[in-house]
Amino acid sequence: MASILLQSPVLKPRSVIRLEGLQRRYQMGAQFIDALHCVDLEIQKNEYVAIMGQSGSGKSTLMNIIGCLDHPTAGEYWLHDERVSRMNDKQLARTRNMAIGFVFQTFNLLPRMTAFANVEVPLIYSGLNRKERLGRTNIALETVGLKDRMQHRPSELSGGQRQRVAIARALVTNPSILLADEPTGNLDSATGLEIMGLFDKLHSLGNTLIVVTHEQHIADHAQRTVRLSDGDVIEDTRL
Repeated sequence: MASILLQSPVLKPRSVIRLEGLQRRYQMGAQFIDALHCVDLEIQKNEYVAIMGQSGSGKSTLMNIIGCLDHPTAGEYWLHDERVSRMNDKQLARTRNMAIGFVFQTFNLLPRMTAFANVEVPLIYSGLNRKERLGRTNIALETVGLKDRMQHRPSELSGGQRQRVAIARALVTNPSILLADEPTGNLDSATGLEIMGLFDKLHSLGNTLIVVTHEQHIADHAQRTVRLSDGDVIEDTRL
């Protein structure tokens, strides 16, 4: 009797982010503006993704929804199998604080606080005890190469160092994803290259990175580029 060889099914990698039919419509007076039409997108753990598009393409709207800063008008958003698109504002805030690390173009540091204190802030809101906060903050600042600048205020740091503080603050909660919005926009080209080298390092350490940019040389650091135009994904390419 012939034996039957049973093959194990090929398991699809588990998505960190899954968007299905995502739409976002804004009302301005009597007019409606469709910023996103019907976006389907999956991002896996440890992917490095660049989201590109010109002004008005929908990339900022998409970033705000992924970052739990805005609600979709229709469609579904799943983050680690949790249906984010159905969360209320309190649930969104908790998910945003614990699962997503933000890096902004303008750094958004508190000017009167040291680098250490700026990085520690998210942990204070999360309710961690002081010993654990100190340990995590030290590790985050060491990871971005600022071990010797922890007690300096933003005004005493260069632009690149301030962005490193912002990245450390984004990392300190051990988020599911690191979401960067034009992270080199306020930096000169040499410093921007240094910051992108740091993102490359963070990806190699296992972080899931999403970088929103309109600059091709920034997107070239990613493994995958998702390009938007007029609210639609028009290209999704992997290296």
